[in-house]
Amino acid sequence: MAIAIALFIVGLLLLIKGGDWFVDGATGIAHRFHIPELLIGATIVSIGTTLPEVMVSATDAFSGKGQIAYGNAIGSIICNTSLIAAITVAIRPSSIDRKTIRIPIAFFFGSAVIYSLVAYTTGYFSRLVGFGLLAIFVVYIVLSALRARKSLVAEANVGRICGEGGDSVEVEDADEVAEKASPVWKDIVLLVIGAALIALGANLLVNNGTIIAEKLGVPEAVIALTFVALGTSLPEFVTAITSLVKGHGSLSLGNIIGANLFNLVLVSGVATVVSPFPIPNNNQIMGINSSLFVDIPVMFCVMLILTVPALIRGKLSRIQGIALLAIYAAFCVFQFTM
Repeated sequence: MAIAIALFIVGLLLLIKGGDWFVDGATGIAHRFHIPELLIGATIVSIGTTLPEVMVSATDAFSGKGQIAYGNAIGSIICNTSLIAAITVAIRPSSIDRKTIRIPIAFFFGSAVIYSLVAYTTGYFSRLVGFGLLAIFVVYIVLSALRARKSLVAEANVGRICGEGGDSVEVEDADEVAEKASPVWKDIVLLVIGAALIALGANLLVNNGTIIAEKLGVPEAVIALTFVALGTSLPEFVTAITSLVKGHGSLSLGNIIGANLFNLVLVSGVATVVSPFPIPNNNQIMGINSSLFVDIPVMFCVMLILTVPALIRGKLSRIQGIALLAIYAAFCVFQFTM
């Protein structure tokens, strides 16, 4: 028990420090290359925070438990959106660059529709579906890279025009600031080490938190819904809170949307390619699989609440965060009483 408590504390400290370095590395890269933070959050940061889930799902798939990725993907999306994003929005609403957010949102809903069609029509995720999901991931990364390159070219053109216009002092000052900033290799190292510490810290926290809970007599169902569910979303949670504290709200939102997309196309794609599976049917409501009746509709609902107002008004409001938190609370109550 004492060892579990000590490792639990170590895991918490690793999460905090890893989140700090991870966000510093990501924002450093974004600022150095003048790439929107939201785009960095929806690509590099999201891949980093989703990697632990990819490894867990791949391991489960090799053990013949690929169907775990199905529930984990939908559950993580609901948790990421209606708990993690909701907290950041409720605490500090922020303005959003609608142009930057359009493609990640479009890819998410497009992937979610394909994912849902497979679940509702065939009820079976074949290896072909897995390759299709991974293909969507590749296309998204390529498009994101092209957008980042376009942003760099546009920034270079602006600098050249300023120089030709005689405003050379400002350009030189910008160059001096870039030179004084930490070198790019340091930002990359912070990003990689931060991601590793987050993954290790989350593993220590969840495993030892579960041991402590079991020793205290907490029921298995409660442990599964709290420690295990939160454990898969801890990297996103730590990144979101750290980004919020450091004033990088766009990075946090981009991370949530990107992580949700990657849960569908990367985590589920890898698991399905390794081990095709039928969707689990543990509980039914009025003769319908509870996942099809509740989980998938809730997934779409919370993402619509988060993203549609951002696309229309270009900003997030506190009421969105509160509404999402209320939905998450109701969802948890339903899972307990079902």
